[in-house]
Amino acid sequence: MPVADLLLTGAHVRTLDPALPEATAVAVRGGLIAAVGETEDVVREWSGQGTERVDLAGATLVPGLVDAHSHPVWGLEMATGTDLSGVRDLDGLRAALRGAARVDGWVVAWGLDHNAFGGRPVDRALVEDVLDGSPAFVRLYDGHSALASTAALDAAGITGPRVFGQRAEIVCDAEGRPTGHLIEHAAMDLMLAVVPRPSFAERRTGLLDLLSRMAATGLTGAHVMDMGHGDVPQLLASVEDEAVLPLRLRLAPWCMPGIGKDGLDELTHLQREAGRHWRVGGVKFFMDGTVEGGTAWLEHADCHGQGTDAFWPDPQAYADAVRHLHAAGVGTATHAIGDAAVRHVLDTVESLGAGGAGRHRIEHIETVPDDTIPRFAALGVAASMQPPHTAYTRGDHADEWSRRLGADRAARAWRIRDLRDAGAVLALGSDWPIAHYDVRRVLSMAQAPEGAAGSRRGLTGLMALEGCTSHAARAAGEDAGRIAPGLRADLTALGLDPVLAPADEIAEAPVRLTAVGGHLTYWGE
Repeated sequence: MPVADLLLTGAHVRTLDPALPEATAVAVRGGLIAAVGETEDVVREWSGQGTERVDLAGATLVPGLVDAHSHPVWGLEMATGTDLSGVRDLDGLRAALRGAARVDGWVVAWGLDHNAFGGRPVDRALVEDVLDGSPAFVRLYDGHSALASTAALDAAGITGPRVFGQRAEIVCDAEGRPTGHLIEHAAMDLMLAVVPRPSFAERRTGLLDLLSRMAATGLTGAHVMDMGHGDVPQLLASVEDEAVLPLRLRLAPWCMPGIGKDGLDELTHLQREAGRHWRVGGVKFFMDGTVEGGTAWLEHADCHGQGTDAFWPDPQAYADAVRHLHAAGVGTATHAIGDAAVRHVLDTVESLGAGGAGRHRIEHIETVPDDTIPRFAALGVAASMQPPHTAYTRGDHADEWSRRLGADRAARAWRIRDLRDAGAVLALGSDWPIAHYDVRRVLSMAQAPEGAAGSRRGLTGLMALEGCTSHAARAAGEDAGRIAPGLRADLTALGLDPVLAPADEIAEAPVRLTAVGGHLTYWGE
């Protein structure tokens, strides 16, 4: 008779499995859940020589928590240098840059909130004098814009405006001189060849450390919305040569404007890449940028007259690329923040016919009108949202995001509960390093949104838990996110019940255990 590798007993098990919603013990064998039931029965039937038993002493065991939108590999490069996430105003920025450590002579920093500029245009002139001539590259928190100093622009050979094949801009003054504000990926990527970057070995070490810290918050997996700059499969394989990845990773490589049939076929072939705890699954698109950067695609311009252009100069080319991948059986995830962007993605999926249901998802969805909400469930498009993003806005709408959109559109912010009530699959994430990766904060803020979304109804505790488990799995097209025999033994144990505990307590919940494929990746005291 088979015996379990691992027995988790003495728990309050929330299975999210309608066949058996609650239990007190789980048996794991060969990385899969072998049995779920009462402690006495599971111990009697599955104990044997070599079985490891862990008594959870009343902790709540739930399906492994998953971050449905994260950048743990690419984010290691984004989150390099001085952390500016605590900077609140221009004086604070200048002080931070003046005292920042130099990396190979450079000031490299990240996480800067647009609100720190107090409504001023992002311009190198505001900080140039505190740099003492050092080249500086500062990523803003949204990941879609950056500030480069004069020396940095010179090092990269950026002397004026350029034309890109995607929505991107080197912002210039009236005389055609770059202000240092680089908007969107193509413009920022001009700096890659000159800005100091971590070595392969540093990234390898950093990745394992980061994933271990993520596991300590209760995370067992992440939907990774990128594949970095080309060597991510080799990086992950290198880690797995010597260690078990603390999180199960599902990666979606980017599909950018200008791609042809050969490029789309290459993305299709990439879907075969996999390791023990990672695999390529789906493709990531961008339909727009960010509200704060003026690149969200809006049905009506923002207060600066910006936001009326799509990331893809020809939106029909985006639809054609999605159709090509869909025909090849490849799912897609599309970054769409503005109302026009969201509508175009929904229109694209609708044009695919009935076969499009359950294969495609939209990321972020920061502001949408009423008529958009029911279309998600009707078309089978998953909504992937990041509750911690609301912290970058303010309830009085005195922030850059709200000012740009105006009161009416700001009032439609992050309609997380409206989408869920309308029957949409709702997956939740952090978008690290845009916001902190702590999944407990995701669960908490899903129930009690902050900032411009604070007046809207949050999710129930059960809905929030489903957003990081069963709904995250559905958004990825996986049979997972439940505790049931035959499913992966990805599990999280918390010191309180995330369904019943107050939102503020969930943010500080003790993590008792995380397991990926039955392998304990974190064990708390």
